Amino acid sequence: MAGIRFNNVRKTYDNGVTVIEDLNLNIEDKEFIVLVGPSGCGKSTTLRMIAGLESISDGDLFIGDKRVNNVAPKNRNIAMVFQSYALYPHMTVYKNMAFALEMMKTPKKEIDEKVREAAKILALEPYLDRKPKELSGGQRQRVALGRAMVRNPEVFLLDEPLSNLDAKLRTEMRSQIKSLHKRLQTTFVYVTHDQTEAMTMGDRICVMKDGVIQQIDTPQNIYNNPVNVFVAGFIGSPQMNFINAKVEEESGKNYLVFADNRIEYDREEINDYRGKEVIIGIRPENIHDPDSHVETDKSAEFTAKIDIAELMGSEIYLYMKFNNDKLIARVSARTDIKTDDMATLRFDVNKFHIFDKETENIICN
Repeated sequence: MAGIRFNNVRKTYDNGVTVIEDLNLNIEDKEFIVLVGPSGCGKSTTLRMIAGLESISDGDLFIGDKRVNNVAPKNRNIAMVFQSYALYPHMTVYKNMAFALEMMKTPKKEIDEKVREAAKILALEPYLDRKPKELSGGQRQRVALGRAMVRNPEVFLLDEPLSNLDAKLRTEMRSQIKSLHKRLQTTFVYVTHDQTEAMTMGDRICVMKDGVIQQIDTPQNIYNNPVNVFVAGFIGSPQMNFINAKVEEESGKNYLVFADNRIEYDREEINDYRGKEVIIGIRPENIHDPDSHVETDKSAEFTAKIDIAELMGSEIYLYMKFNNDKLIARVSARTDIKTDDMATLRFDVNKFHIFDKETENIICN
């Protein structure tokens, strides 16, 4: 098995465009790490450099203790699962899974054992004689996983493997891939733009923007302690709300002032921001309706017209405008608040994230 290490890696294309400037990243042996970010952030390029499908312009890439900058993809002992499955349409499931081993001149008995073992793990045994066109999307993706498994790679690379599946299948496949990682005990590097996949699957998440790592941490820590506005807004569904506010001081105490609200917020971290503007971040689940039992100061209440009340089963998403900002509150479906109502809601001040307005970096959580 093997960890992966990027040391000051840069990727510049022939046209002069640099997509990765200075990448330093350590992926531990047997870790499940998710690279997440918007389109064009460099996550797929990073994956393809591990695979050897993209050259490295500068810096060093190690798989285990071996520097692999100039090692051919076939000699890296990695397996890659693509978004498009990339199955051979004229071959059966069995043949698709066995093909790479056949190319490696593996004995037939060993091939058969590995294919059938992978098929058993992935519940593909009834489909071994079928062609890909006779399978569902989820079954095809499991075949692609099985084809990678039989090679016993040191590293699994998965490039948005679930994006072609419907919502129900994506949920099922998330748990299957996570279970597969637990069973195989090898290194998984998973690329997605879907932050829900990142939050539910990764041991750690690496959030990227414009070829630069913004934050690497566990899903819980990234959710609760984002380092900047970008990470705070990208991770979480619905995304974090942002409100422009000013820090004012009175009798030695700090207050956050915005719209009609003047909320005491006596944190030493914002002492240097007295008289300056900041950004308040608050997650939708921390904006409460009158029926909640969360106690907050009266100053944290506000009234807004509900543009849309969207029922999501056990919860309702309330969309509104407030202080020229768009807010989303996530409240219990027991509420009687409806579309077009004027509703009084309240912020849980203890859940505020305060960001520097100029740098957009976190001041305090």
